[in-house]
Amino acid sequence: MLLLAVWTASWPFTPARAQVGEPVQTCILPMRAGQTADALLASPGQFDCADDQSRYGSGDFWVISRDLPRVAGDPQDPLSVSFASTWQDATTLHILYGDGRVRRVAFTSATTSPYLLLGAMITVPLPREDARPVRILWEAHGAANMRGVVRGARIERYAEALMLESSLSLIYGIIMGMVVALGIYNLALWPALRQPLQPVYCLLLFFITGYALCSSGLIGQWLPWLDNNERHRWNAIMLAGVALTIVVFARYFFERAVFRGWLDRLALIVFALIAIPNLAFALLAPLWIRTLDAIVVAGFAVLLVFLVVVLVRAWRMRSNFLWAFAIAWGTPIALAMLRVLNAAHLIAWRPWIDQSTVLSMGAEALIASLGVAYRIYLLSRERDLARADERVARRLADTDPLTGLYNRRAFLDQAVGRSGLQTLILADIDHFKRINDTLGHDVGDEVLRLFAIALTDTLGPDMLIARIGGEEFALLSDAARAPDAEQLLARLREGAYPSGWRVTASLGLCTGPVRDEADWSNLYREADQALFAAKNAGRDRACWGVALPAVPATAALLPTPSPRRRYGAGRQALARTADHDGTGDAGADGAGLSPSDRGYSPDHP
Repeated sequence: MLLLAVWTASWPFTPARAQVGEPVQTCILPMRAGQTADALLASPGQFDCADDQSRYGSGDFWVISRDLPRVAGDPQDPLSVSFASTWQDATTLHILYGDGRVRRVAFTSATTSPYLLLGAMITVPLPREDARPVRILWEAHGAANMRGVVRGARIERYAEALMLESSLSLIYGIIMGMVVALGIYNLALWPALRQPLQPVYCLLLFFITGYALCSSGLIGQWLPWLDNNERHRWNAIMLAGVALTIVVFARYFFERAVFRGWLDRLALIVFALIAIPNLAFALLAPLWIRTLDAIVVAGFAVLLVFLVVVLVRAWRMRSNFLWAFAIAWGTPIALAMLRVLNAAHLIAWRPWIDQSTVLSMGAEALIASLGVAYRIYLLSRERDLARADERVARRLADTDPLTGLYNRRAFLDQAVGRSGLQTLILADIDHFKRINDTLGHDVGDEVLRLFAIALTDTLGPDMLIARIGGEEFALLSDAARAPDAEQLLARLREGAYPSGWRVTASLGLCTGPVRDEADWSNLYREADQALFAAKNAGRDRACWGVALPAVPATAALLPTPSPRRRYGAGRQALARTADHDGTGDAGADGAGLSPSDRGYSPDHP
């Protein structure tokens, strides 16, 4: 809001150029061979004082003032004459004094910078004479005369003009400083948020800054070697850049639905109608300069209509960003309309039109930055909600819907890569098929949920728990903090299950590293073998598998022999089949192997 306060406080300075000194009325005459300045000063009656100067087209002209008014102030302070900078190749001022003496000040487009002040006004100090100046004759060569050869002429005290220059310098400095700071801020923020709106907004700020430098004449003071006509060329380029980036900015600022369909195609057409004429003006001027200027003005008129259409479309679609865009761009759009009307010769030119456009763009930069901040806030909020939904979806994808525990995939994602020795516990509910056949599948599901709760009660720090099969569960913990197997079995037995059913489980345990998937496969294989050993030993018990080494075998000085196990292929397959279909009891019918026969023991090795 600081820039708004400065802009509001400085508004009296905006038309101040029209308040310093006294206005000078001018008349025009096309230049013809044989005419001399002295003769024209002596007989000014042949000049046209009624018609618009621009109706004479491009060329060389004489412009004469009517009798100069007296200027208040200290007579010792030198006088100066100010007029708007226009496209001209060379200009000579012939100043007639009361004693009949004529003094001359000449400059070309390449040497205009010493006289160029802020507001793009050429201010020429008048040579001091004992008599006061009574008339000025401009000799203009190569004048484009798009909107007049000499516009806004005033006579003033030179000290007052310099004082106004200091005030405008402060205002323009604040505006450009704020705009540059906003651009740097958004560029720094862009890598974090990655919103396409931000680089477009930074590009818009760049063109606004360039337009402020060119249209105010400040760039001519910074670069005294810059040709004034080239400054006009760059002014047109920067203003076109502002217009083009406004089209792109609006497209990214509003929701995508606002520009979907015909409005998106219209945006491309408007972009082309602005880009092509301005590019032609920049490359070809002064050739066909008046025709190109008229086409450029028509393009800006189309842009204003386009922006109105965008606002109406956004209003109809109940856009959340309509108010921010309307507040930020309302003033620049209104002043741009005044510029278009002036370019079309529908309203008279005033110095404050150009200057207030720059000031309003500075104010717009701050207001638009608030709109961009609001837009980014909503986008960030949408992103956070999307991430929350993604987390929920990921949680659902990682969770067993019946028990609320991790599923096998999520368990493996978090298990593999854990550092240090880990203890894996595989828990399988005994005779679960019998529960389903006797009490029904709904009761079986309830048993699974209650069993999962009993397992969850044993969770310690960094412990993972998952349902990895129908009635098979897995727990993974640091070896030093692994739960006691007998206490875990006792807790599972004590659970309150439906219909008073006594539920027991068999546990297979193994300790080893899980640095990668190969480690996990080895650890799981050993724990799974231990689980079948517990089943074969009569169920409702825990068996430990052979502990796996903490370092790779290739890192050991001597090879570590793998434990020998005595397996009967048919008996082992029978034990697995009997366990998983829930119909067999290896411990009861003697079909399975004892833990000692398989190399496992109910106790930790």
